[in-house]
Amino acid sequence: MSVLKIVGGRRLSGSVRVQGAKNSALPMLAASVMTEGISVLRNCPALSDVETTLEILRHVGCRVYRDGDAVYVDASGPISPEVPDELMRRMRSSVIFLGALLARCGEAALSLPGGCELGPRPVDLHLLALRALGAEITEAAGRLCCRAGRLRGGHIDLPAVSVGATENAMLAACLAEGTTVITGAAREPEIQDLQAFLRAAGALVSGAGSGVIRIRGVEKLRGAEHRIIPDRIAAATWLAACASAGGSVRLYDADPGRCGPILQVLRRMGCSVSTGEGLITLERRGGLVSPRSVVTRPYPGFPTDAQPPLMAAALRARGTTVMIETIFEARYRHVPALRRMGADVRTEGKTAVIRGVERLRGTETAAADLRGGAALAVAALAAEGETVLGGLQHVDRGYEDLAGTLAALGAEVIRI
Repeated sequence: MSVLKIVGGRRLSGSVRVQGAKNSALPMLAASVMTEGISVLRNCPALSDVETTLEILRHVGCRVYRDGDAVYVDASGPISPEVPDELMRRMRSSVIFLGALLARCGEAALSLPGGCELGPRPVDLHLLALRALGAEITEAAGRLCCRAGRLRGGHIDLPAVSVGATENAMLAACLAEGTTVITGAAREPEIQDLQAFLRAAGALVSGAGSGVIRIRGVEKLRGAEHRIIPDRIAAATWLAACASAGGSVRLYDADPGRCGPILQVLRRMGCSVSTGEGLITLERRGGLVSPRSVVTRPYPGFPTDAQPPLMAAALRARGTTVMIETIFEARYRHVPALRRMGADVRTEGKTAVIRGVERLRGTETAAADLRGGAALAVAALAAEGETVLGGLQHVDRGYEDLAGTLAALGAEVIRI
């Protein structure tokens, strides 16, 4: 089992490239199963979640290979509508195959998804969307069986914002007969990116980025080529690392326009942030100050996935920070480990109160989930002594090379 050894107290300096967005790559890979041809996704990150998705594609009948940062998916042959339980359990995003397989095969059979345990993740909204398009869905022993023949366009009114349900509805509607209107749609940049890929494949879809998405179904989709947008959560993590450790970092192949709420919080903490075409530069010379309050919200609000690393950066900030988590019920699972490092963090329900401390100390700990693991690494950079971080199977789901990236910025970190 691998661990990271991080010795804190070294200021960061240097430049790193921002990887492609995980939350764009996964739904696009699922969408590729709907195409009749070869799709090419460039800037596709090398993550364990991506590898699991490629295994699912191979299992259902696609031919898949990777060449550098490009992934090629040939879905021109026969496609199976079933995904095995073992692959579904590895990640929660696997539920996106429900809409894709239903649209391509007229049926789909898969179990409820796994992934990080961040609280209840009901698939009710996914099923509501697919039923609105004419799918018949039964559930038995945790396994979903969907049938539709050919789906029919309809009005899908999502009662709560859900990125996954919005994406599943988009995929299913692309090959449905007639027109579909999705209201209450999530607005995340990754949904806009998915729309761009679908349009390149011949789908008639518009409105992504707003609360209303319109899709006119087509008979078939063709293979398409697309470059995935930069990962704004990975960017937030590297910026939080510099805020925590001090120094100056430059991110290239970044997307500053979609990181606005993150950059605002870092500026409030006393960091100097500048942006350019595909560039974000952060410098932290003096001490940090509390950003006062941070509330996670659906896009264009502050992203829930950026909250843990930003919390870690705020542990030594002067003053008191209040964080309110409105998306996931169990987003604070990393807090007990931060306390063992000397942090003053108290949680109650959706609220976390962080009082800045003079120093943190290294400890032996383990990631309980993806972003919580990133938070522990960010905190370790500012701690005295050595931190040994396990649970890297969670971290590998979202970061191509956490240790290598931090080491490239001057951190004393090694993976063993």
